[in-house]
Amino acid sequence: MAQNLKGRSLLTLGDFTASDVRLMLDTAREYKRLKYAGIPHRIHEGKNIALLFEKASTRTRCAFTVAANDLGIAPEYLGKDDIQLGKKETVEDTAKVLGRMFDGIEFRGFAHETVEELARHAGVPVWNGLTDKFHPTQILADFLTIEEHVGRLKGTKLIFVGDGRNNMANSLMIGSALMGVDFRILAPRELFPEQALIDRAHELARESRARITITDNFEEALQGADVIYTDVWVSMGEEDKFAERIHQLRHFQVNRNMLNLTGNPEVKFMHCLPAFHDTLTVTGKHVQDEFGLDAMEVSDEVFRSPHSIVFDQAENRMHTIKAVIALTL
Repeated sequence: MAQNLKGRSLLTLGDFTASDVRLMLDTAREYKRLKYAGIPHRIHEGKNIALLFEKASTRTRCAFTVAANDLGIAPEYLGKDDIQLGKKETVEDTAKVLGRMFDGIEFRGFAHETVEELARHAGVPVWNGLTDKFHPTQILADFLTIEEHVGRLKGTKLIFVGDGRNNMANSLMIGSALMGVDFRILAPRELFPEQALIDRAHELARESRARITITDNFEEALQGADVIYTDVWVSMGEEDKFAERIHQLRHFQVNRNMLNLTGNPEVKFMHCLPAFHDTLTVTGKHVQDEFGLDAMEVSDEVFRSPHSIVFDQAENRMHTIKAVIALTL
């Protein structure tokens, strides 16, 4: 497969061209075909990658691990208790050490500046598995899933509902602007994205002919939607904000009424997971007891409905991450 991204780091999709992203998506689709057909594709046999996790993860860790194994690569997991970036050793020194031992490095953590610092000094590809600002590998999985279910990406009406300042809203906005999507954020005004990112999205949209809309008007945002996307109301590290976020977002829950406002009986529902759609988790039960809600960002009815494509989306994390690793090593 094409290797013209060899040596590149993936920190944000805004660092790439639309043709680069198209290559990643097409490569992922081919690897998914090979996986389903049982055809081996161990093209990087004998290589090693480090998986650095300041933040806990299910999908990202599993996707990188399985993708690496399928490509013939040995992954080494380093959790927050195994490596202390910036505490006992600088990020720069850590990057230089790991770059001598590994062929690539994944980082999932808090500050986006950390993954940027790793990429500056490692001398090998660095992949952003999530920071407080961006989550690019998730967006690749989302775009592949949209193409599979909607049939196209360019011109798709994609609506993000919820906290418009979080890493998912940021990443979807930049990726959509790059790829010509009709992207809308539906959020309270106090949770709109930062202006610098909106300006960057409009800059990218001029070339792709994407449309970027930021609004608190439900009808404006939802009319004709192909996909409604949401995320948790409280991000990792913001657990003290539950009461504030519920107050701001309780009317922004994705439920049957919201789907009806789209006027599209085939509208799809997406979520990067985990989702608080019932009271069967410790957090879900706490929210019910404390705030009287039996679900947060999405109702259980919508989450379990035929509109929901969240598990296809989760699976595609692995196929798209595999493409990124394969193309950049």
